[in-house]
Amino acid sequence: QVQLVESGGGLVQAGGSLRLSCEASGRIFSINTMGWYRQAPGKQRELVADITSSGGTNYGDSLKGRFTISRDNAKNTVALQMNSLKPEDTAIYYCNAEGRTSMLSNYNSYWGQGTQVTVSS
Repeated sequence: QVQLVESGGGLVQAGGSLRLSCEASGRIFSINTMGWYRQAPGKQRELVADITSSGGTNYGDSLKGRFTISRDNAKNTVALQMNSLKPEDTAIYYCNAEGRTSMLSNYNSYWGQGTQVTVSS
C-alpha cells in the first residue's frame, strides 16, 4: 500500500500564501502522476493541479498563475505553492498519487486524508 501524508494547511487572510506538501511512503515501486484536488462544502471535488513523473503539469481552471505545483521524484513528494489566495479557495485539499507497488501490479489511485485551507476575507 501507498500512504500519503499532507501538511501545510491552515488559516490565511485573502491575498496571502500557503504551501502544501505531501509525501508518499510505503510499498512504492513507482509513482506516475501526483496532484492536488480540493473540495469545498457542498461542492464536488475538483482538480487543482497535477504533475507527471517527467514534470508535465496540468492546472484547474483559473488557477495557473496563482498556484504552482512541483515535485521531487527522489523523495516521492509533491508541493503546491498557493499565492494571492481568495476566500473561494477555502476547501479541504487532498493529495493524490497514481502508484504501483510492484512491476507487475497495476497503477492504483491513492489519497491523503486532506488538509484544511481557510482563506478569510
